Amino acid sequence: MAKTTVGILGGMGPLATADLFRKLVLLADVKSDQEHPRVVIDSNTDIPDRTAALLHGGADPVPELTKSAKRLVSIGADVLIMPCNTAHGFYDAVAAAVDVPVLHMIALTRDALRERGIATAGLLATDGTIETGVYARAFEGSGVALLTPKAEEQAAVMDIIYNGVKAGDLAHDVSAFRRACEGLLARGAQTLILGCTELPPAFELYRLDYPHTDPTLELARAALRFAHCLIKE
Repeated sequence: MAKTTVGILGGMGPLATADLFRKLVLLADVKSDQEHPRVVIDSNTDIPDRTAALLHGGADPVPELTKSAKRLVSIGADVLIMPCNTAHGFYDAVAAAVDVPVLHMIALTRDALRERGIATAGLLATDGTIETGVYARAFEGSGVALLTPKAEEQAAVMDIIYNGVKAGDLAHDVSAFRRACEGLLARGAQTLILGCTELPPAFELYRLDYPHTDPTLELARAALRFAHCLIKE
């Protein structure tokens, strides 16, 4: 059987892209380099900000997203994965631009929560992801209720994403973000969905220890399954 090539449509942001690739490598249950799937990455940092496009009339990211998707397919990608939750607001355009499957990170997260028996989850995500209902639509009828942060809590989420991780501030003050997490848990969330791909690195960088679900991890698992690669439990 020919080896499957996984294409990462990245750059949104670069650390989130590196986090996904790292998870692909660490999750693969292999004994040599040669047993890993082939991975090609386009860390396209020219893709305009997705939240700005969705909410504030910013530049349309679709031309660069589809350019990256086609570039990855042209160099052999058999499946594409996109480590940016907000970019899934443009998922249909990306999927229509190529003739290979594009895995849907949010749908994979929904299915994982259902399998775990989660009834209520708190959604930590960008304004663009929340206000455009990307998660709400994917979760409709799933039996998993979504809680979203209050206004001041949401401001803290955006702060850690943009002024913490994206800005590379390793000493960023995350006290307001901690209050946001604790607020969602106090309202009944059984787990916190790290619904921005900057947030898994944030939880590691700032040593945040709250019950959470990592969509990037679910995406990595699905990509490895597609590539017929064994996954570490």
